[in-house]
Amino acid sequence: MKFTKKEVSFLSNGVQVAGILNTPENASKENPAIVCVHPGSSCKEQTAGIYAEKFAERGYITIVFDASYQGESGGEPRYVEDPSARVEDVRSAVDYLTTLDNVDNNRIGILGVCAGGGYAANAAMTEKRIKAVGAVASANIGRIYREQNPIQTLEQIGEQRTAEANGAEPMITQWIPNSQEEREEAGIDDIDIKEAIDYYKTPRGQSPNSPNKLNFVSMEKVLAFDAFHLADQLLTQPLQIVVGNVKGSFGSYHDGHELYEKAASKDKDILVLDGVTHYDLYDQPEPVGKAVDKLEEFYKKYL
Repeated sequence: MKFTKKEVSFLSNGVQVAGILNTPENASKENPAIVCVHPGSSCKEQTAGIYAEKFAERGYITIVFDASYQGESGGEPRYVEDPSARVEDVRSAVDYLTTLDNVDNNRIGILGVCAGGGYAANAAMTEKRIKAVGAVASANIGRIYREQNPIQTLEQIGEQRTAEANGAEPMITQWIPNSQEEREEAGIDDIDIKEAIDYYKTPRGQSPNSPNKLNFVSMEKVLAFDAFHLADQLLTQPLQIVVGNVKGSFGSYHDGHELYEKAASKDKDILVLDGVTHYDLYDQPEPVGKAVDKLEEFYKKYL
């Protein structure tokens, strides 16, 4: 099915958020809609945008957007990763969808990739206008960073905040090495990091709205965030998880199963794709196709 793309914007806690709205041709007044949430370090033009377009081709109105403080969205300081803002962005995207005449407000779902999957699940716990939750290669971003010397990092953040309070420039670090050579020099031999570089730092997935920049002090917020906290009580919507069984340091195989086990959802399922890596589910046609097929069955049933 053909669809139209339109640049849109909406406010999220006072920040102007830049998004892309995908609308199937001949959309009626009773369309289901899906909010698509990008991974940490990513942007609307990358993997979340791929899924958004594929579901638009299948008849869903979809919206994908840059997180507050990132990409083409507003907000200062730049390059902040703030879980509370990320969740509020989701709420605000739902707000925006409810203003559209061709969206059925009772048929709004969500789909998140990697950290976006964790944010999607977290948002759905308290945003009951979301009726169905999809999570692809879902990762609990707080858990990932708590495994990397969290106390030392928090002490460094405190020192940096003191420096900035006294006139120093913000410290802008990076999410991943900028090249395979830089990775090798750092002694990193993890498949997720290797494939992250191949995705984000080559023409395969590179985007100017995803510059591999991270405001260091914002990591204090990430370290204190547990995307799955209270899922056993509050995550009640139908849930479909898709993961690959090739394990890397981002831990989406582990996190996908943890979310499945923990969620209070009565209707929940996890699809494990054999021989598939975390980044295969970002853009590789066969695994992405399998994920979309499974999720389409899911959304047809619950939206």
